Amino acid sequence: MTDRPLPDADSDFGRRVRDRLRDEQVIWLTTTQADGTPQPNPVWFVWEDPDSLIVYNQPDAKRLLHVQTRPRVSLHFNSDETGDDVAVFVGSAVRDDRQAPPHEHPVYREKYADGMVRVSGSAEQFTVEWGVPLLIRIDRIRGY
Repeated sequence: MTDRPLPDADSDFGRRVRDRLRDEQVIWLTTTQADGTPQPNPVWFVWEDPDSLIVYNQPDAKRLLHVQTRPRVSLHFNSDETGDDVAVFVGSAVRDDRQAPPHEHPVYREKYADGMVRVSGSAEQFTVEWGVPLLIRIDRIRGY
C-alpha cells in the first residue's frame, strides 16, 4: 500500500512529517474568503493516516463558509527557529458530520483532553461549542 502524498516514510523528511502530524498540537489552516483573501488560522487537528486531517470548528467559524464554495486549503506547521523544518500541505476540505464528535474521537480526546477542559470546562461542552468537523484530504506536500 502506498501512503502518497506523504513523502517516503524511510526518508528523514518523511519521518519528520509523520512525527509532526502525530505530535504537533497546532497546524495553520488557510482558507480563502470570497474576495480571494487568504485566511490563516491556527487550529487543533488529528491526522487520519495516510492522507487526511480532521479539524473541529465552532458552528459560526467563517472557514466553514469559505470551504463550501472554495474547498481548496493549505496547512502548515511553524518552522523551527532558523526557518527550517518546513512542511506545507495542500488539499481539499469538506464538512463531514459523519465524524465522531471531538469528545468521542479517541485520538482527538487523548491529544486535547486538557485543552478541551481548559477551553470549555469539559470535553462534552467543548463538543457543543467546537463540534463541527472538517475533513481535509491532502493531495500535495512540500517542504524540507
